Amino acid sequence: MAKQASLTQSMSELHTWAGLVLGWVLFAIFLTGTLAVFDKELNWWMQPELRVTGQSQAEAVQVAEDWLRANHAGASAWNIGLPSERGPGLSVSAGEQRRGERTYLDASTGELVEPRDTAGGSFFFRFHYTLHMGRDLGVWIVGLAAMAMLVAIISGIIIHKKIFKDFFTFRPGKGQRSWLDGHNASAVLLLPFHLMITYTGLVIFFLIYMPAATDVLYNGDRQAMFRELRPGAEQHQPQQGQQGQGQAERGERSGQGEHVEQASRGEAPAQMLPLAGFIALGEAHYGAGMLSSISVSNPDRANAQVEVRPMLGSRIELTKGESMAFNAITGAALRVPEPSRATLLTQRVMAGLHFAQFGGYPMRWLYFICGLISCAMIASGLVLYTVKRRRQAKVSATWLRQADWLNTTVVAGLMVACVAMLWANRLLPVELAERSEWEQRVFFGSWLLTLLHARVRAPSRAWIEQLAAGGLLLLALPLLDFLLAAAAADVLRLSVDATAVICGALLLWIGWRVAHQPAAVERAALRKTPKPAKSRPEPAGAQS
Repeated sequence: MAKQASLTQSMSELHTWAGLVLGWVLFAIFLTGTLAVFDKELNWWMQPELRVTGQSQAEAVQVAEDWLRANHAGASAWNIGLPSERGPGLSVSAGEQRRGERTYLDASTGELVEPRDTAGGSFFFRFHYTLHMGRDLGVWIVGLAAMAMLVAIISGIIIHKKIFKDFFTFRPGKGQRSWLDGHNASAVLLLPFHLMITYTGLVIFFLIYMPAATDVLYNGDRQAMFRELRPGAEQHQPQQGQQGQGQAERGERSGQGEHVEQASRGEAPAQMLPLAGFIALGEAHYGAGMLSSISVSNPDRANAQVEVRPMLGSRIELTKGESMAFNAITGAALRVPEPSRATLLTQRVMAGLHFAQFGGYPMRWLYFICGLISCAMIASGLVLYTVKRRRQAKVSATWLRQADWLNTTVVAGLMVACVAMLWANRLLPVELAERSEWEQRVFFGSWLLTLLHARVRAPSRAWIEQLAAGGLLLLALPLLDFLLAAAAADVLRLSVDATAVICGALLLWIGWRVAHQPAAVERAALRKTPKPAKSRPEPAGAQS
């Protein structure tokens, strides 16, 4: 009768296969998520035509208002995207223009600016939770990978009984032992972060993953649920019909004729308050410099309304979809956000923890470094599987070869593809049609080339060459930026270049360690091999 496996052995197998089967997907999710921490900064870097002007949001919105009044006075709506600490762009649109049809202005002069079309850092953000698939399919695959991550974390805790010892143990130059020490140390070091970032990622899409309760309680009407969760979203205000009826009655009594009909529809011309004043009203609620956009419906008419929206980082509670509305003529508040109910507040805080939009740059850098360490943990686990199985000879050589080239392509190859996209942003012609699409084609084309390279090269050589390629591309990125966009240099863009240099040097160092690891392991093995005992000279006559 076969001996039943212990709990630790069972958890070890679960940890191995849960981490391996979806580990490649998890690495792509974590790497692009780490880059997405600075998605707006990458957007800024990838559009060097946008310059920092030093204007406040109130000054910028006045420039935008003047331009819209001069060019779109009769539009049904005005929309203004405000410059911020994380992006210098002042954008405007009128009427029913879509987001991609915005016009950019110089915030100090009001002159038109034409930034290049780019996928930007937003590409990494979308890839992080959709894997560049259809939104629903991508979200489901990412959710499955997140569940596998939770399984791997919990089973890993059960496996490592000496979890605190693992935190302080690292033995370099020991081959498989070093990979295991690095995997364990990074996992234990960031255990709270891994649990938080994985669980909150699932909470964001709770309505997709667990729709049954909502469908039953609200008969499939999710908007009814949101209305109940946000009772203050719709403030009591005069209906346009009622307001128009009162104006019409007053107009009939005064005999205003045609103006009565306009007033009944709220279309009578009226003088709006300066939009800069509404910036102050919004900042009084959300904080200075924390507004992302302002929009005006029916500008310069009696029924004009102004809506101000905050940036996501105004506080730890995610404020997506939240806004304040004012009467554009009188400045009276029409809608002010009320405190969220406990259930919605909980979900919003968890989403805010995941998006890391709070706490400014210190918090973003903390998340970025934690993300890099998490990528190292996943990568070391994937490599450890092949190293351990090759020594134990428990699986076929064919399967190990497939795992080797997948490891190389997903880890090193994906990093090369990300850097190649940044290079494409500078090298592709600015006037190129569908330019953002071509940047994405460069990304996936480069990734495909790394796959082909990993298939034809020996595993160790493929690792070394792809890590070296990624490192050299990163080190040379500031030079490329200086040659092609020197006039756009500012503190943020220089920070991106400096980060590229540091990450490039790190990749080259890792490649160097991989290249010299076999020799180091061999030297360590020779040091441990006992030396043969010296033979003593035999006494004379012993050979008789």
